[in-house]
This record gives sequence, C-alpha cells and structure tokens, in this order.
Amino acid sequence: MNKIGPELEGVSTVAIGGHVRPDGDCVGSCLGMYQYLTENFPQLTEVTVYLEEISENYHFLKGADKVCNSCEEEKVYDLFIALDSGDIKRLGGAQKYFETARKTICIDHHVSNIGYAQVNHIVPEASSTSELIYDVIDQDKITKEIAEALYMGIAHDTGVFQYSCTSPKTMRTVAALMEKEIPFSRILDETFNYKTYIQKQILGRALLESMMLIEGKCIVSVIRQKELDFYNVKPSDLSGIVSQLRTTTGVEVAIFLYESNVQEYKVSMRSNGKVDVNKVASYFGGGGHVLAAGCTMQGSMHDVVNNLTMHIARQLDAFDSKEDEAQPGEQK
Repeated sequence: MNKIGPELEGVSTVAIGGHVRPDGDCVGSCLGMYQYLTENFPQLTEVTVYLEEISENYHFLKGADKVCNSCEEEKVYDLFIALDSGDIKRLGGAQKYFETARKTICIDHHVSNIGYAQVNHIVPEASSTSELIYDVIDQDKITKEIAEALYMGIAHDTGVFQYSCTSPKTMRTVAALMEKEIPFSRILDETFNYKTYIQKQILGRALLESMMLIEGKCIVSVIRQKELDFYNVKPSDLSGIVSQLRTTTGVEVAIFLYESNVQEYKVSMRSNGKVDVNKVASYFGGGGHVLAAGCTMQGSMHDVVNNLTMHIARQLDAFDSKEDEAQPGEQK
C-alpha cells in the first residue's frame, strides 16, 4: 500500500482500532490517522477510534476526547483500519467490528504479524506504526496536531530515539514533524519522562525486588496483585519498568511480569541483542519484535519464570556456541 487515499474509494464509515492497553505508538498512530481522515475526506460520514482507556498523559492530543472505550454497540463499518496490533485478538473488544467490516486494512511493524487483514502494510524494520502512518498519508496535509500525535508515537516506540529500531529514515521523519513547530520537548516530558509519585514508587518496588538469573544475564521482576492494590496502580502505571531493567550492566534479557488474574501473568521482555524475545513470546502465544515482545502466561510465578528463562538460556547457549565456532583458535 502506497497511500491510504485510494483505499477509501466507496467508503463512508471507518473504524480505527489499536491494541489492548494502548501505549504511545498505538495512541499516536490512531489519533494521527483519525485527524487525517476527518480533516481531508469529507465523504466520510463517520470515523470512530476504538481503544481501551488511554493514559491521561495523552489527552492533550487532538481527538483524544473522541476515543470510544466501549464496543457494546452493534455496528457494521465499510472499513476497519487496525493499527499497531500484531494479532487480531489484540484488538480487544473492537475485534468484532474488524470481523464484520466490509473491508479491512492492517498497518503495523510487529515482526510477529502474519497479515490478518485484506490489505496489509506490515514493515517490521520500521521504528513504529506512527512512522508508517507518516508514509501512507500526504505529507503536505500534515497539520501541527497530526505531527504531535505521530511524533509522540515514534518517540515512545524508539525509547526517545535510542533503540536499535531508530533508523536514518526515522530521524528524517521526526525532523519533518518537528518542522511543524510542535512542542517536542514538552511532549517528551509530559508523556515519556514525567512519572507520578505512585509510578515512581512501584518502579522502585520492581527494581528493589528484581532477581538476577542465568549467571547475571537475565533480570526478572514481578509485581503481584496485592502490590497493585497496595499502591493503587493500574497496568498503565507499569509502563517503562521493563526498559529500566534492561539497562542493568551485564544483562542480556529483562523480564517484567505482573499478575493480571489468579495464576495469570502479563509478560514483557526486552533484549540487548543476543536473544530474539519475539521467538520466546510467540512460543507462549504472544509476539512483538526481536528486541521487545510480550505474552500472557498461566501458572504460578515460579512456573512462568522458569519456562521463560529455559527458552532464553537455550538461545544464549546457541549464541555462545556460534561465537566459539567462529573463533576456533581462541579461548573464551
């Protein structure tokens, strides 16, 4: 797919949906697309964004007040655009609108995405879905408000341009968005850098009680339901914890999990390069990227950690073996 415009021929109603527990890229790409469609295609009689409750930090974006959190109403749309969702099930309640839509489009950058829509634009090497939105819309029609949404999305999924997914093309895209005179420093501070006191407390708890495994190559932290209740935090307050774990010296893989139900854990993993965490997550029904992935797992905390680290240890052993074969005359 080159541009989104031709895909709107004969379309009157559009639904836009992103993944459950929407992060910065999900929200940025959805609201960027929403603004672009509503401002440039008058033939569209309805454009609705379906997302679970988004963080208050994102409410400054134009269109955030129009996001629909409920999917109870029965509707059939001409077009459903799935953004930043690597799997149809990740659309949450909006999945039913996707399945009944007359036409479906998926725009995404998750390597685990097999292409579940009629029209798929999946670019795993892209930094973010927000970067892909920039590519499929007319750049001369990008307003300051659209630029704010896309900039935020790109910044979040690149860890403020420090992750390996940040390419020269990413930076050229960001430069073009900054030329719209967006308040880029304020966007980063208010949506990425600033944390509430409670968020700082739960981060401190997660770091304090973390464990080093696999000879210090893997760090794990677990937050249980009783701790979520004690600090009165929501899953969205846990954003960024796994990234803080990843930057521990000597660590190859960081794992953060929190209890989402009885004997159920949401798992986030980050890799520093030697381990493909998407393979690990995919084995347990999840997915994501080579260096960042997640899944939901059943069982006790010990069972979950043991199963994850078993797969991670295998990849680390295989990596070390390849290094040994490549350097047969050297001793490690």
